[in-house]
Amino acid sequence: MNISALSFRDFRIYLVGNLFASNALWMQRVTVGWIAWDLTSSAAFVGFVAFANFAPSMIAGPLFGVLIDRVQVKQAALVTQFLSFVIALGFYVFFVFGILDELVILLLSAFSGLIVSAHAPVRMSLAPRLVDRASVASVVTLGAINFNLARLTGPAVGGWLIAFWGVSAALFIQVLCYLPFLFAISLLQPRERSSSETSKEAFLTALNSGIRLVRKSPLIFQALLITALYSFLIRGALELLPVIADGLFSKGATGLGLLTSCAGFGALLAGMVKALLPSQINGGIPKYVLASVLIGIAMMPLVGLSNSWMLTLLCISYLGFAGTLSGISLQTAIQIELEDNFRGRVMSLWTMAGIGGSAAGAIALGALTDYLGFTLAFSLAGSLGIIILAPFILLRR
Repeated sequence: MNISALSFRDFRIYLVGNLFASNALWMQRVTVGWIAWDLTSSAAFVGFVAFANFAPSMIAGPLFGVLIDRVQVKQAALVTQFLSFVIALGFYVFFVFGILDELVILLLSAFSGLIVSAHAPVRMSLAPRLVDRASVASVVTLGAINFNLARLTGPAVGGWLIAFWGVSAALFIQVLCYLPFLFAISLLQPRERSSSETSKEAFLTALNSGIRLVRKSPLIFQALLITALYSFLIRGALELLPVIADGLFSKGATGLGLLTSCAGFGALLAGMVKALLPSQINGGIPKYVLASVLIGIAMMPLVGLSNSWMLTLLCISYLGFAGTLSGISLQTAIQIELEDNFRGRVMSLWTMAGIGGSAAGAIALGALTDYLGFTLAFSLAGSLGIIILAPFILLRR
């Protein structure tokens, strides 16, 4: 297995602390999604909450990427995680006092998305700088395994807490989970950037330098396009799990936690598979990336047509697998191409493609579900995805 990054003390500390924060993030997502569905019983509103959470990355993400290439990454990580702690505390306090209505959910979700859009380039710049360059691919794989382990456990714990202890208990545990990562970050000593040119450039000039690098690199440009497509369809569909769990199968919060954990299990399995595969090398996107995306998109109509809870669990597990295997591989392909002083800018654009695609997919699929019904909406989306992706595969061949 490609686990060379674990030989570095700082990366091990980062990995353990990040596991707590990632669990908090996934517990928050499932809890907020449940509250949105419980308040409105509207698939469109659930999708809109996801859009509010993701939209800031489409606007502010690249700007934060420039900032991260200009400031001390450790301090930036402390600030973003402290603000995530404050947002989690806000959800808890507003719920306890009975004022977490539709408007407040949207506002807090938007603020949370803004902090996540700032932390994404921080995370993708900090972790590779805790190891040597030869272990960067290992960092991406192990980071994804860590994140998706939380994606498996966080929703399950969140759904269990909601079902047996109530929403307030779930929100309070999320607040506590941010504290270990704050402590872990304070112990880290990332290496310095190889160049200080970015801090000397004008802000917009530095932003344009990152965009120009993406345009000049066919590999990075193609990786962004593929990321946007699978995020729009596969990850957009996964944002509507509250609708599937309770709207279609009447399984409540426990069912939502189980569905989200199935997606997490598929994602975790993808991380393990990726770790067992030969290490990626410079200059190419693995062929299995397009294959896994195509199968995942083709499975969406099956999700729409399924009347079986077990079949739906299996389909959602594969969607989690396909999205994560593709995401790890595409991120690795980009990261091993980059110098440290470009990581914030370029990876913020990759995050913008992924999160922006998820946001647009969630709101589009939610609206289609309310208007056309769940079966027709998912069947139509999957069919259109195949039509879009098939020519791209043929052109690459």
